[in-house]
Amino acid sequence: MENSVETPIVLEDYPASRPSLRIAVVTETWPPEVNGVAVTLAKLVQALGHRNHDVQLIRPRQTKSDVSVNDSRLEEVLMRGMPIPRYPELKLGLPSKKTLVKTWTLRRPDVVHIATEGPLGWSALQAAKVLKLPVTSDFRTNFQSYSKHYGVGWLRKPIVAYLRKFHNATAFTMVPTNELRRSLSENGFLNLKVVSRGVDTKLFNLSKRDPALRQSWGANENTKVLISVGRMAPEKNLEQVLNSFEALRFMGDQIKLVMVGDGPLKDQFQQKYPDIIFPGMLSQAQLSVYYASSDLFVFPSQTETFGNVTLEALASGIPVLAFDCAAARDWVKSGINGWLVAENNPAGFAAQAVSIFKNPHLLAQVTQSTQKQVVHLDWDQIAEQVESVFGDAIRIR
Repeated sequence: MENSVETPIVLEDYPASRPSLRIAVVTETWPPEVNGVAVTLAKLVQALGHRNHDVQLIRPRQTKSDVSVNDSRLEEVLMRGMPIPRYPELKLGLPSKKTLVKTWTLRRPDVVHIATEGPLGWSALQAAKVLKLPVTSDFRTNFQSYSKHYGVGWLRKPIVAYLRKFHNATAFTMVPTNELRRSLSENGFLNLKVVSRGVDTKLFNLSKRDPALRQSWGANENTKVLISVGRMAPEKNLEQVLNSFEALRFMGDQIKLVMVGDGPLKDQFQQKYPDIIFPGMLSQAQLSVYYASSDLFVFPSQTETFGNVTLEALASGIPVLAFDCAAARDWVKSGINGWLVAENNPAGFAAQAVSIFKNPHLLAQVTQSTQKQVVHLDWDQIAEQVESVFGDAIRIR
């Protein structure tokens, strides 16, 4: 029998599976707090765990009884915090540089990701600098745009200067839209990477439509239900929703308006508009049913960095009426899955709402194609993009 020679196995011929990273995520908001940053960041962290990464979550303690969660892929480290002015339900992390240096010296992460730019985020940035750790950040909230709504518009320039200094000290800053990347770049922000937000299409979909819920609103088959979701605060431009509701009722149509959320303007709205339905804050599961049971999502905010509620509404199969900015600019196509109104045309918002309901056949046609636009935006796909940014930051370091 002839001698046989085995071919040696070269390890490079069999590349390793995706490497598991130790990721320190720093945030000053986290569920059960209900806001876009907390909800979307929690989805991202969950998706990173599913992709075999270990996440150390650094966040403020929310209540005295708050306890950290530790499982196979998530370790929580709770820090000191204090209520945020005008947002008492949220906490602001206190400076904690020494604690973070000690924590990360004992267990060094591969990368630090900072989701919020408060004192805790700044401490994380400084601690990472001491330990020479690669750092990435998120630009998730337009604090500079909020200032004019709270009578401190003169703070806009200092706020922009601080945010620019903060984010330019990181390897990359992730932003959710090309529009925001252009705006920040014009203001001197560097190393910007566009990473969209995801949406849980298993949770948000048209199958959640509930006739019994509609009936509880006093809505029959001929009634059209508008829904607004978000914090009831000055920066959310909710007067546009109320103006649209008044214009539609003036037409004599069967119209209902559901305003989901809480905030400083809620009591004022409830007193002035007893016909509007105010369910308050809802869980994500409850919210999915409210979306799917409505007919048009109205979102007038012009201060969002993204506005994940836009994707939630589209995934739920209801068209969106919004201004041409943030997530709506990227994902809403007029006459296909919703309608966009120019930012400099505030009077056009109510006018467009009236036009939509004057043509019920068009609304029905648009509704049929709404869900198709976002079915691919699952969180695993978004986590893969974030993972790529982390890898670039590590290689640069």
